[in-house]
Amino acid sequence: MTELLETAFKEAARLPDVEQNIFARQMLEELVSERKWTQLFANSENVLDRLADEALTEFEQGKTLPLKIEKM
Repeated sequence: MTELLETAFKEAARLPDVEQNIFARQMLEELVSERKWTQLFANSENVLDRLADEALTEFEQGKTLPLKIEKM
């Protein structure tokens, strides 16, 4: 465990029980969320590669138009 994490837990341990439980729930939810995002990005890598390849092919074939920001 890093010193910073240990310090955070020591500070959290000083909170009332209800606030400790809130803190713990938030930390656990954040960890679960981070794992989900990591998995989603890992699963989407092939799709993103394919889409990028398609876009490059269309650009090379002259099938794309320049982006006109003023029209956005």
